[in-house]
Amino acid sequence: MIRQALRFGEGYIHRAGARVQLFAAGVIFGLLAALTRIATTGGFTPGQIAVVRFGTGAVLTLGLFAARPGTFAPVMRGLLFTRGALGGLAAFLYFVALSRIPAGEATLLNNTFPILATALAYFTLRERPTIHLVIGLIIASFGVFLVLGGGTSSFSLGLGELAGIASAILGAGAVNAIRALRKTDNAPTIFFAFCLGGLIVSWPFALGPWPTNAGLWVTAIGGVGVTSFAAQMLMTHAYGKFTVPEAAIWQQLTPVASYLWALALLDERLAPLGILGVGLGVTGVVYGSALGQRGIRPAAPHVDV
Repeated sequence: MIRQALRFGEGYIHRAGARVQLFAAGVIFGLLAALTRIATTGGFTPGQIAVVRFGTGAVLTLGLFAARPGTFAPVMRGLLFTRGALGGLAAFLYFVALSRIPAGEATLLNNTFPILATALAYFTLRERPTIHLVIGLIIASFGVFLVLGGGTSSFSLGLGELAGIASAILGAGAVNAIRALRKTDNAPTIFFAFCLGGLIVSWPFALGPWPTNAGLWVTAIGGVGVTSFAAQMLMTHAYGKFTVPEAAIWQQLTPVASYLWALALLDERLAPLGILGVGLGVTGVVYGSALGQRGIRPAAPHVDV
């Protein structure tokens, strides 16, 4: 009995830490969207900013591997390839959307991926969401919809919109691959596969003249590259403790954070229903996380950081 209580307490602490990681990842992903918008409107093409993002991430991860020998430990190589290909293409298409349509609209389209991922996880991972998780996801999603304009934006099907939708579909597959990989592979190895896949996908679209403005390069490398590394590592690590449906709840914080960062950095104004939307988003996250647990056993990779 005492041993079971200790295990329960340890699991609770680990899941609480993972929630903090997902919250931080959402805030940083929101900043990433705003900085990407600045970089792409300032002179970088989507392919170029994607190469900078993935190249910076690959260099930082290689530095981690050098500092901690044995951290690079691929196990499920085929699934790592799938994660890299799906995630790299999804991220590139998201950058295409950010370069062509407003950040709020691009983020809204891209952030349908947690909903798609939840549905996909039922068939690929047999992770059935509880009714509380479904309710929490609906509340949070509706809050996101209100934050991003409450339906006031007119959606068309141009290249930017199609890229945002495609990025969501591919992203749903990528996060399911992450969840499956976290049973055997550690977060840095999974992230490195993501960076390699992104570089392969993005490089052909990065040809042509590159920007020469030093400040813009600081935004691209120090902003987009480093924030992407931090957010992806936090998210990937947290997926070892959560099912895809529960993680999907927390990822609905990303578009809320994206809009708030855009408000601060791009001078975008909050919609009249935006404050209500933020409240609903937070309510959905708290409700789903507090009542939606099913007691899924967390993954335990052999090497982790």
